[in-house]
Amino acid sequence: MATDVVMPQMGESIFEGTITKWLKKPGDKVERDEPLFEISTDKVDAEIPSPSAGVLKEIKVNEGQTVPIQTVVAVIDGAGSAVAAAPAPAPAPAKAAAPPAPAAAAPAPTPAPRPAAAAAPSAPAAVPPRSGGERIHSSPLVRRMAAEHGIDLTTVPGTGAGGRISKQDIEAVIAAGGAPAAAPPSAPAAAPARPVMPPPSAPSAAPAPPAVSGGQVHVAFESAVPREKMYFGNYTVEPMSNMRQRIAEHMVASKRVSAHVYSVDEIDMTKVASLRAKSKEEFEKRYETKLTFMPFFVKAAVAGLRAFPTMNASLDGTNVILHKEINIGIAVALDWGLIVPVVKGADEKNVLGIQRTLNDLAERARSKKLKPEEVQEGTFSITNPGVFGGLFGLPVISQPNVGILGLGMIEKRPVVINDSIAIRSMCYVTLSYDHRVVDGAVAHQFLHKVKETLENWSEPVL
Repeated sequence: MATDVVMPQMGESIFEGTITKWLKKPGDKVERDEPLFEISTDKVDAEIPSPSAGVLKEIKVNEGQTVPIQTVVAVIDGAGSAVAAAPAPAPAPAKAAAPPAPAAAAPAPTPAPRPAAAAAPSAPAAVPPRSGGERIHSSPLVRRMAAEHGIDLTTVPGTGAGGRISKQDIEAVIAAGGAPAAAPPSAPAAAPARPVMPPPSAPSAAPAPPAVSGGQVHVAFESAVPREKMYFGNYTVEPMSNMRQRIAEHMVASKRVSAHVYSVDEIDMTKVASLRAKSKEEFEKRYETKLTFMPFFVKAAVAGLRAFPTMNASLDGTNVILHKEINIGIAVALDWGLIVPVVKGADEKNVLGIQRTLNDLAERARSKKLKPEEVQEGTFSITNPGVFGGLFGLPVISQPNVGILGLGMIEKRPVVINDSIAIRSMCYVTLSYDHRVVDGAVAHQFLHKVKETLENWSEPVL
């Protein structure tokens, strides 16, 4: 019995999705709930599991296509008949005796750009995405790492679902000394270094090398040209991923909509740092989770939002919406972008509850398991450039919030205390706020409350 696979609705406000990657190809066996394909929406990137077990009979929507929810994107043959992998409407039953032709028709949209890679002198070695007709599953990060270290992906065994090559697989190869790819030796030749050009059958669609002016590269991607990396001499043109495009849209919209103003303060984190250092081993042993600094900052932000509710607001036209709930979004850096999952009811959680929620959200964000509602309804945000060594940052407000707190690196510095120089664990914090709603006086009072809470921390963590 055949089962239709449909584009799922990933939230009440989401009405379409983009298929970014098929994890299986026609003819592959799939188990129920096994990851089948990846999608990207305005809210999250996610892996979609197979609704039933069987054989992937047909792929109806190709990678990169955006379709409405409930659109049939694939068909799974529950009887396990692999020969029916073709969606081609071959009318005569006699055609069934020649399955190779239909089989090539189903995945045609995927391999179409790949044969161009075979333009290298050595055809089998110059087509990393194909080896005996088998597609290599890997992320853009993995492909970039492989290219940077000269690793041929056809030589790397994938340990992920469906033989997918993970970041850890590449790192293991790099640690072992790497494996030179067959293509790099021919890199000086310009012709084989353009694997993403249109096929020879459409020479008129082949784009000329992009014009470079004033340090900027301008490329016009025609609809017929696969949106993949393009190599031109000493530079590469890489189209934005769907997530990157959404981030760009949101950031530009936020800067256009909100009147951004910034305030900076410095917090003595010595008391919190000392408490964490004394408690982290027992905390991890007792609760089986690591204790980071973030729960302390979340609790301090909650104290500030309670004292100054104007910071816990959003703007709807000329109406200011003051939220009773305190839902704090925490920016999580991903290998392929950035996402802001939300700690709902942060004011009702203790340090342990916040830490567990943070760990769960971050882990599922990185494994593409977040639900759309888990990145919605935030009333305030926190981002932590300090974890990457940043002294401080001036973040862009996450709409429709009116404020976002930026955390700098916690480091020991000499400071003056009671006319004496002391070594303290210090941290710069910044507040980006929307001046349409929040005045400077309120912003600085909010920051002072955050500072006061952290410097005089009294809540136990065990």
